Amino acid sequence: MKKIPAASVFFMVLIIALAVSCNKAPPQVPQVEREDLFKLDIGRLEDQVALFKLEGDQGIRHTGMVMRDGFFYISDGIGGKILKFNSYGDLLFMIYNDETNPAPLTLKPLQDGSLVTKWAVSYPLQEPGVIAVDSKKHIYVCDRLPYERHSFDTENKAYLDSIILHFDSEGKFVEYLGTDGIGGSPFPQIESIYTSEDDDLAVICRMPTGWNIYWFNSGGTFLYLVELKNEAIPVPADRENVIPSVDSIAAAPDSRKLFIKVDYYRDTYDESTNTRTGNEPDSSVIWIMDIEKSAWEKSIEVPFYELNYTDKNRNNVIKVFYSMIGVIGNGKVFLSFPVDGGYSLLILSSDSAYGSEQLQRTIRVDNDELQFNVFSLSMEGILSGLLVDDYNVKLVWWRTDKLS
Repeated sequence: MKKIPAASVFFMVLIIALAVSCNKAPPQVPQVEREDLFKLDIGRLEDQVALFKLEGDQGIRHTGMVMRDGFFYISDGIGGKILKFNSYGDLLFMIYNDETNPAPLTLKPLQDGSLVTKWAVSYPLQEPGVIAVDSKKHIYVCDRLPYERHSFDTENKAYLDSIILHFDSEGKFVEYLGTDGIGGSPFPQIESIYTSEDDDLAVICRMPTGWNIYWFNSGGTFLYLVELKNEAIPVPADRENVIPSVDSIAAAPDSRKLFIKVDYYRDTYDESTNTRTGNEPDSSVIWIMDIEKSAWEKSIEVPFYELNYTDKNRNNVIKVFYSMIGVIGNGKVFLSFPVDGGYSLLILSSDSAYGSEQLQRTIRVDNDELQFNVFSLSMEGILSGLLVDDYNVKLVWWRTDKLS
């Protein structure tokens, strides 16, 4: 859902980037060392992920990954399964739909009282997507309902077609969550889910009319609903005639707070005819909401990433927006922008004023690994990645938790 016609800005940046090959990160910015942990093959066997090129009508858009306490959990939306690996690449267990997956060769069925070290659990997963894991290693994953169970919210013009499945640490199904808690009504389009240090669960949903955020406690009891309508997106008091667009929303791991990144655009005009010609980036702000008080707590300004290029022997700069990756403890926000050879990272502290306590780094992602990427930010600040090339799925991480 796009609320503003930002395509003109995107294509302008894209054309310039192509004209100068690729934008390079400033050489003085240190790079975070990347650790390649393990590789997986692309396919439908139990230790593979069914990632295919975007040629069919499903694609790879439903693949999710999260890292918690050194374990990697991958939701395979095309294959209809969830995999758990340790950091050495050993497959520990699999939850799988036995109608869309071949019978496992190396994993044993999990039965009560059985002594198995690696196992498989059957469950009729449809299209598992975004995934989260709590402190008890319980798994929460978004899944789509069969078509006949879809409904339509006429007020918000949104299809209600998703639920959150809850599995225990062994992969056994516990319950499902809907908008009003255990066994509740389906969610609209789920963008992301988060667990907290207290095992709260936040579900971020996007709709044509705005955003809904549902908050549950560790027992699955519904606690809060935040409705952010498009017309109610906050605008700084000193900005006039700007057009707001929500980039993304993240839940804090150590408090009941939301971090909402809003990008602002300003219309541009031809001075000679006073006709509108498009729009350009104006500013970017992260708004922090205390959902227990239902109040905006504070905001932090996000600087632009400066895209440098040369045209007719002149050095030029285009200011573009960072994208928010997520939030860790103490309100530190991770943001990124793609550059030649990887991504430029920006880490901001929500406890500091604009311009202070910023940290810039780069991370390496090779050009042949750009078939598909999923990133996961742990509560401690470890950035993990699922990177796909023509042949493999690579699980890597960058120890950004050690950055001062």
